[in-house]
Amino acid sequence: MTTSELLQYCMAKPGAEQSMHSDWKATQIKVDDVLFAMVHDVDHRPAVSLKSSPELAELLRQKHQDVFPSAHLNKAHWSTLWLDGTLQDSQIYYLVDASYQLALALLPEHSRRQLFPE
Repeated sequence: MTTSELLQYCMAKPGAEQSMHSDWKATQIKVDDVLFAMVHDVDHRPAVSLKSSPELAELLRQKHQDVFPSAHLNKAHWSTLWLDGTLQDSQIYYLVDASYQLALALLPEHSRRQLFPE
């Protein structure tokens, strides 16, 4: 998966906004100011940091050599994964979706209703 493919997928999410974190040289993707993805290079390789439950984060790290604790974020909840590694694109998309859902859960109900009117 390329960085541009990942960014395109993230930005297709309702309410997604992109900004730069200059200190980390990272593209942050947020929904209503809640971070759900951070796209950056780690050791000159394309990577994304995504949020998950601590249990899923630990399982992913044990099972996949291309998943590791995020350097700049809460290591219990945030994992970084290589985009050019062995994870299948479908797995990365699933983890993006899960991270987005966690971000949505943190939003006030009125914000969620604006993004997903009935």
